[in-house]
Amino acid sequence: MAKPLSVVLFALLVASAQAGIWPEHFGPGERKDASKVNVSDQKLWSEYGLEESEKASYGGEEPFTATAYRLQDPTAALAAFYWQRPKNSTPSTLDKLAAETSDGVTLAHGNYLLVFQGLKPLPSDMARFYQQLPKLDQSPLPALIGYLPSQNLVPNSERYVTGPVGLETFFPGIQSGAAAFHLGAEVETATFHPGSSDVKLAIFSYPTPTLARERLAEIEKLPGAMAKRSGPLVAVILGASSPDDAERILSQVKYQASISWSQYVPSRKDNIGDLIVNAFILIGVLLAFSTVAGLAFGGLRAIVRRGKTEDPDALTVLHL
Repeated sequence: MAKPLSVVLFALLVASAQAGIWPEHFGPGERKDASKVNVSDQKLWSEYGLEESEKASYGGEEPFTATAYRLQDPTAALAAFYWQRPKNSTPSTLDKLAAETSDGVTLAHGNYLLVFQGLKPLPSDMARFYQQLPKLDQSPLPALIGYLPSQNLVPNSERYVTGPVGLETFFPGIQSGAAAFHLGAEVETATFHPGSSDVKLAIFSYPTPTLARERLAEIEKLPGAMAKRSGPLVAVILGASSPDDAERILSQVKYQASISWSQYVPSRKDNIGDLIVNAFILIGVLLAFSTVAGLAFGGLRAIVRRGKTEDPDALTVLHL
């Protein structure tokens, strides 16, 4: 007996809802099941703008699992990547933001965080997968990530903060009111090991140097705070056991302004004077061509009439 059309449509909708990100085949595996991810730290995921998550299991000679998180933008995916990559991971060449362990890869692409366990996918597999990702956002990453000092940086200690929950989680000691996220602040933190003890640095980025100057005055009021402003950036270290180590780290934070010029630059064709000159040049070329053509035609007729007594082009008059 044939199933009702409504039942078939419902089954298709359920299947598509359960497998909205991961395809049936990925690399060497075939998808066995897919389900939504039950995330912990719900407040932090919400602050990063988690929109959809899906975990798929693939079978084959080497079974593996693949988990995808779609976030609100690439900045949130960057923050989630810093947070979720394993501590013992090493950089991977699979993508710009990618880290691998002995049995898997964690990477961020656009507004997606992708985690593979039991598989290190090939670049060709990832290229095909990226083409079918729904709602992919590939806007630029924040410039703030380029200002962390590299000297004595503890690997995989970077964290990116976009709101109060992340600040409380990764850099406690500064209240969200002092950070002023409502003014557009974003923060990157990292741990450094310059000597016998670790030093934790936070760099706050603000839309303008004026706002950064105002926030610096508020942050410097905090107990044990050592801070420095450079352009729209405010670098902060709290409770450093060695002020000298803290000073050396702060001195490495230097803002470099970059200018992107998008204004339309007129070309010669937009100049009315050049347009008039070009028009006269065209007229002169046409006059010269007409003169040469007229002389050539007249000369050809003269050659044809030479030696003839009767004009070949004379009119015949009937005298009626």
